[in-house]
Amino acid sequence: MMQQLFPSAPHSYCYELNKQLQFAAAHYVPAESAGKCRKLHGHTYFVNMTVAGDTLDDAGFLVNFAELKRIVHDRFDHTVLNDDAESFDDGDPNRFPTSEVVARTIWELVQRHLDTLPNRPRCVQVYVRETPTSYCIYRPPAVRSGEAGGNG
Repeated sequence: MMQQLFPSAPHSYCYELNKQLQFAAAHYVPAESAGKCRKLHGHTYFVNMTVAGDTLDDAGFLVNFAELKRIVHDRFDHTVLNDDAESFDDGDPNRFPTSEVVARTIWELVQRHLDTLPNRPRCVQVYVRETPTSYCIYRPPAVRSGEAGGNG
């Protein structure tokens, strides 16, 4: 895999790790305005997840890389994204499997796992490249001071 630099997500945590992976999947965008993308077609998605935190776990990890791969690759590789009714919905534009929604969905799945860990790391950015010329970044809204998991 070729070395690639990704935009950096601002945060004040001590540790930051990035997990890069790819998966092949098909999808269609069920909106009239999507043009050619209304037809079923496929991509090799390149994903980079940025996880940050202040505390390592009992293995010395912020999060185990294998868990991140399991959460994303094992779920989406060689699938039709529209068939994943838990993540996507052809009746709701906020849940069509666009690059934007795929990035947000990956964040939701990863953060749901991170919330179960005692060291409480945060996913601060998900980068999804759908084609060589198009990518999307999802960064969650800032956690307000005083809320669980906040860093300021």
